[in-house]
Amino acid sequence: MRQRKLGKTGLSVSEIAFGGVEIGLPYGIGVNDQSDMLSHSEAVSLLHAALEGGINFFDTARLYGESETIMGKAFFNRRKDVVIATKCKHFRDADGTIPAYSSLKKIIEGSLTESLAALQTDYVDVFMLHQADIQILENEDVRRVFLDLKESGRIRATGASTYAAEEAMLAIDSKAWDVIQLPFNLMDQRQQTVFSAAASQGVGLVIRSVLLKGLLSSKGRDLHPALHEVEAHIKKYRSLLDESTIDLPSLATKFALSFGEVSSVLVGIDRLNYLQESLRTADGVYFDEQKLAKAKALQYPDPSFLDLPKWDRLGWLK
Repeated sequence: MRQRKLGKTGLSVSEIAFGGVEIGLPYGIGVNDQSDMLSHSEAVSLLHAALEGGINFFDTARLYGESETIMGKAFFNRRKDVVIATKCKHFRDADGTIPAYSSLKKIIEGSLTESLAALQTDYVDVFMLHQADIQILENEDVRRVFLDLKESGRIRATGASTYAAEEAMLAIDSKAWDVIQLPFNLMDQRQQTVFSAAASQGVGLVIRSVLLKGLLSSKGRDLHPALHEVEAHIKKYRSLLDESTIDLPSLATKFALSFGEVSSVLVGIDRLNYLQESLRTADGVYFDEQKLAKAKALQYPDPSFLDLPKWDRLGWLK
């Protein structure tokens, strides 16, 4: 497993990052409750296998159920071998407003304290905003609290998890966030517009949703009738398969890793075979210019339609 620099943080991270949401709570297509998940001991064994396989970058969040606790059990005696990114819990008031500085500081610092306890560590490598929108990113108090935590040494780098390209660009331009986590995949390539700016500012880019919540895998079949065009489009990617990319998940992952501006690709892993597939995929052999151009040309024509939370609410992902 190769490593890449995480922007200007001084950290080097594996090309594949272990996405920890699936080991912490029911998440993803076909996962309905605790019975569909690994036990704590199984999850710890999976994390150990990932580390032994060359993955050193692990992503979690305060809101990912038992994920932080499980990672704490797995890595408490191997802390120096891993890079851990976690996310702050949400801090808006019930009416959606961002609290005043003193309350905001208490919430964010309290979230970090809880994360440190669960992770059994005294520092977090990357402490991130969870679902950062324009209002949050423009708030000077939010930036101040995170930068003070970095100055204190309790976190090594600041980060923001964003959804829209406008949000990612704002985070990059603010110069307050060392790492940006954003969605990018074969179907929805809109975020590529911020890649060069991130590279020039020394901001590390971590890609998530590379498999579009499993749609860019064997799960992208026999979809709800409302997603007929999406399923038909997914089939077009078969034309890009070859000896180095024998299936859709490896194609989707290698596509994201073909961009030099990308530090790491976040893959949700909750089974040993998923881990093994990810380790095989990150082999250092990615798309040449011709294949990359073909993949770019096959983005979904209406990426705004790819609203998976909405599809889930409508029952289209059952």
